[in-house]
Amino acid sequence: MKKIIIALTLVLAAGRLSAQEATEITAKNSWLKAGISAGVPIGEVAPVSAFTLGGELKGQLMTTPHWGIGLTAGYNHFFPKDDHDHFGTVPLGGFARWYPKASGFFVGTDIGYSLVTGPVENTGGFFVKPQLGYHNYNWNFFAFYNGVYRSAEHGSNIQAVGIGTTYNIRFK
Repeated sequence: MKKIIIALTLVLAAGRLSAQEATEITAKNSWLKAGISAGVPIGEVAPVSAFTLGGELKGQLMTTPHWGIGLTAGYNHFFPKDDHDHFGTVPLGGFARWYPKASGFFVGTDIGYSLVTGPVENTGGFFVKPQLGYHNYNWNFFAFYNGVYRSAEHGSNIQAVGIGTTYNIRFK
């Protein structure tokens, strides 16, 4: 876990250091992203959950032509198998994305804390959501892994893999 945090900190720092001066926030370099996702639970929650659907809202700032950073929030609902309970996760955090070109491939990750809704014994934990996808001026399409890591006394880890899309809502 420490290695993941250190690696993500270095990625964020590298993106920020590559900017020659402070980035001014304008309608050309910042926008909102609204999206949906669908996935399949894996790991410890796979026996109790059939699938997951989610929504997210991100605020993105392009610090350089190739690096986007921002804040993210959302909700992921886990639909139960058999007689198990519904539950959800509420991720709150930051993200970084690297766009090698104005349109095409991108790689990025969300990182932060995720609250867990549902049964009383559920508590949140550290989350990470690496993504690999395609982007153009208006859309992002991606595959993801989403992991919420909790201490053993607070319940099992919550993991899923899936696909998603976000639409860029530009400021006028």
